[in-house]
Amino acid sequence: MEDPRRNVPRTDDVLADPRLVQAAARIGTGLVKRSVVATLALCREGLVAPSEVANHAVANLPSTATSLRPVINATGVVVHTNLGRAPLSSAAVEALVVAAGATDVELSLQTGRRERRGRDTLAALAAAVPAAGGVHVVNNGAAALGLVTLALAAGREVVVPRGEMVEIGDGFRIPELLESVGARLVEVGTTNRVRLADYAAAITERTAFVLKVHPSNFVVAGFTSSVAVRDLAGLPVPVVVDIGSGLLRAHPRLPHEPDATTALRDGATLVTASGDKLLGGPQAGLLLGDEALVDRLRRHPFARAVRVDKLTLAALEATLTGPPSPVAVSLAATQPELMVRAEKIAASLAEVTDAHAIPSAGAVGGGGAPGVELPSAAVSLPAELAEPLRLGAPPVVGHVKDGRLRLDLLAVFPDDDEAMTAAVRRVLESPCT
Repeated sequence: MEDPRRNVPRTDDVLADPRLVQAAARIGTGLVKRSVVATLALCREGLVAPSEVANHAVANLPSTATSLRPVINATGVVVHTNLGRAPLSSAAVEALVVAAGATDVELSLQTGRRERRGRDTLAALAAAVPAAGGVHVVNNGAAALGLVTLALAAGREVVVPRGEMVEIGDGFRIPELLESVGARLVEVGTTNRVRLADYAAAITERTAFVLKVHPSNFVVAGFTSSVAVRDLAGLPVPVVVDIGSGLLRAHPRLPHEPDATTALRDGATLVTASGDKLLGGPQAGLLLGDEALVDRLRRHPFARAVRVDKLTLAALEATLTGPPSPVAVSLAATQPELMVRAEKIAASLAEVTDAHAIPSAGAVGGGGAPGVELPSAAVSLPAELAEPLRLGAPPVVGHVKDGRLRLDLLAVFPDDDEAMTAAVRRVLESPCT
């Protein structure tokens, strides 16, 4: 008998298929060849017919050259760290495309001379926070606080209350960051209580600044006390406030979340924050405050090591000057309007599964507004759909509670309702479900 493997097409012959040639120009030869080689292996095992090799390879090509996949965030967490934190606005996405090529990021087109990097982004940030005398941007929130500490406190002391020596995601600890750049920490107060007198007693000629850190991802309740920025501002040293979440101005739905404008008006010397949380922009670290100090930080040699690229500058500027970000839209959404969407989706799915629209409670996430519940609405489905929906196309990530899968709509774009509904239908129609 003839060996069926003799009928397996040659790799070069398959790669010559016009569809695969076109795909190679779009996503790269390596990814295309990987799909072809994998398909040929299946053909040798008799699982794919020789005549179907090219079709199968085309069908299994990745859609883009990145392994990242767009996900529908139905968790109810607006700024979900595991899903990339803040989704960018359409204006910011468009700005990324513009910035991807050659741009005038450090060039004046009028004079033909070099010009300050990110000048328009910094101007937009300054306009968004008028209380800041100076502004600067680095590559993330940790870099912002690290640069401040390195420039002002290397070999000196930073006074920080014990209740604010926090650990955030992935084992990252604020005290270790400060110590890694040469500062010595002077702890004051206790885990649950600190007084102004504790700070005052700790200040010496070696003190570089007092640091106030937003606890970010936890709440200490009960017998507690802390010292407000306006009171710390009376101390004879600079006051650095790490607000973490990047809220630039007070928000009516987050009355207890610290914001940069209020902190600066209350006397903070410097404020550090993230750009990819409540601000709703790309990953970035914001430095806001005393003009002379910010300029000193900008000129520090380490500032070059944490400099942002042109893509970040473009996306941040568009976030600040463009339409409301998806984060802002989610925070403004009301439960009644979300319930209307949930009821429509549930009604569409009720004919194929046990689907109901229910009230829900979302969260800010990303270390913002810990303990605050955001009224929302969700589609309740059988819990066994959770895994196949995560593995579907597009992936839909919800959460299981009380034995039911909840697809919360708080962070789902309205334009994605139809795609999410279709994803559920595809899972239900799959013979493996």
